[in-house]
Amino acid sequence: MTNSNRAKTICSLAMLTALAVAADLFLRLPNISGFLTYEPKDVILTIGAFIYGPVYGLVMALITCTVEMFTVSTTGPIGLLMNFLSSAVFIGVSSVIYHRKKTISRAIIGLVSGSLSMIVIMLLWNYIMTPIYMGVPREAVLAMFPTVLIPFNAIKAGLNSALVLFLYKGAVTALRKSGLVAERESSDNENKRMNTVIIAVVSALLVATMLLVLLIFAGIL
Repeated sequence: MTNSNRAKTICSLAMLTALAVAADLFLRLPNISGFLTYEPKDVILTIGAFIYGPVYGLVMALITCTVEMFTVSTTGPIGLLMNFLSSAVFIGVSSVIYHRKKTISRAIIGLVSGSLSMIVIMLLWNYIMTPIYMGVPREAVLAMFPTVLIPFNAIKAGLNSALVLFLYKGAVTALRKSGLVAERESSDNENKRMNTVIIAVVSALLVATMLLVLLIFAGIL
């Protein structure tokens, strides 16, 4: 990547991150079922990950979630963790699959896979963290699975996926016309390296999640 292309990439990523932060701050639907919120930041972050690769998507997600923690969020580090996990799994899985072969069918497969992965991961992490944050028994959290958590995360993931599919082509076209995105977005070797990193991170997350759940069931946590 030349210095000129690197500068354009940084500029584009900064712009997308700023848009994601704006969506997080100004398009929020708070207090869904008392403690859940929806904001369309993952739509913008996923579009960025589709264009530039999953690693860049995760970096943008971390910055956006950190800004959220210090501005509109009232849940502190726990909220940062949960928000980043939700975004990271959805963005990471979706973009890794899409970057293997950039077609509309792969985009759909990626978004569906990212949605299902996010739903499962967030159920497990709500089971782990919600009792700590809200001071409720884990039985109460389990009771929320079919009535609150699964419907909320499914609707959130489905809406975000639909918006990504609707907006992606137009966003890429606009960025190309502005000169911020080249026709050849990234090399195959770069994509392979990024995909390897994301797969390793997601695998480590799954292992850590399952270990925590096992420790809970064993009565250690």
